[in-house]
Amino acid sequence: MDPTTPVLDSAFWITSGSILILLVISGFFSGSETALTAASRGKLRTQADKGSTGAQRALDITEDNERLIGSVLLGNNLVNILATSMATAMFTKAFGENGVVLATSMMTLLVLIFAEVLPKTYAITNAERAAALVSPIIQVVITVFSPIVTAVRVLVRGLLRLVGVQTDPDGHILAVREEIEGALNLGHSEGVVEKEDRDRILGALDLAERAVEEIMLHRSGIEMIDAASDPSAILTQCLESRHTRLPVYDGEPENIIGTVHAKDLLRAMHKLIDSETGSVVGLNKFDIREVAMTPYFIPETTTLDDQMRNFLRRRTHFALVVDEYGTLQGLITLEDILEEIVGEITDEFDLEEDAALAPDEDGHYVIDGSMTLRDLNRAVDWSLPDEEANTVAGLVIHEAQMIPTVGQVFSFHGFRFEVIARNGNRITQLKIRPL
Repeated sequence: MDPTTPVLDSAFWITSGSILILLVISGFFSGSETALTAASRGKLRTQADKGSTGAQRALDITEDNERLIGSVLLGNNLVNILATSMATAMFTKAFGENGVVLATSMMTLLVLIFAEVLPKTYAITNAERAAALVSPIIQVVITVFSPIVTAVRVLVRGLLRLVGVQTDPDGHILAVREEIEGALNLGHSEGVVEKEDRDRILGALDLAERAVEEIMLHRSGIEMIDAASDPSAILTQCLESRHTRLPVYDGEPENIIGTVHAKDLLRAMHKLIDSETGSVVGLNKFDIREVAMTPYFIPETTTLDDQMRNFLRRRTHFALVVDEYGTLQGLITLEDILEEIVGEITDEFDLEEDAALAPDEDGHYVIDGSMTLRDLNRAVDWSLPDEEANTVAGLVIHEAQMIPTVGQVFSFHGFRFEVIARNGNRITQLKIRPL
């Protein structure tokens, strides 16, 4: 170095100023990348619907995350490499060979603090606001770098294909349901989201994924009216029943000819009573077939979401479920579907023991074998798997690979199952407790 050459000449200050500007640009790229990738698309959509052009532009940019990240990284690397090269040249001129070490140490510290940690911290803290602010500039950057990024994308995919890795062009699409479920479960574990709120939202999201056969009342538990029964017996049965709608069969229980509503039945019988004498002799002429409504049959594979829409469109609350051969499998009501969202709905006619589920002194829960695993999991906040079976009894039979006898005990999935009652081949009651 020429001793007559001043170290802090005008070139030094110009170069230093250029490096600072490049660091600012690098910080902008780093913060923009973090903001656009961390911003919630749901929140951006809400802001866009309220008229925010920045939020709408951010949504458009993040539709293609691969192009976004490629453009931002290209710009970021360009300014970082240029700034480092300028610093190395400047320090080498000023301090000789030691300038390389000084330039590397100083640029590492400056880039780390002012071009990485600081902007990214701000972007994470204010993701949606930052994404909306930087979107106009980033959109220009993407347009300018688009040819280079496209070429790099083709090259990268070709190299990945050579090693057997297939890239999914639609992989950027967010798995919305999984994100919502994860956020709700995380919020519940941290005490921010109540269990009931989590269950309601997840229940509504699950309707399109579940079929009516999973929650229907099995045919063995359906209360029916025999069309050939005496009118007084039919009246007594309807009055004593907890249900307002009952299927009517003729001859065989499989032969459903209609559905009767308790109000329609009482109205029809009231007309046959002599209003002057109060005589009920006219009830002998009563024919329930004239009152019964046409039965509404649905396939067991219908999703709960579709069936709820069908109920609302048809203005009915009651459907009979049949399999592919037309054989009666069970029944489902609108209330059953709503219970999958809001939880158990009880009224003054429901049995008291059906309304509560509590452990005994030993921590055992006495569970009806026909109770669905989903209802049990929601009631006591367990996580028993329901992929292979719908009911508790079905899970035990599946895991045991046999029909257990009374008194048999099994342990699986972290729980102890004891069969305490059985009717024929059906497990009717079990004791369950976590191990």
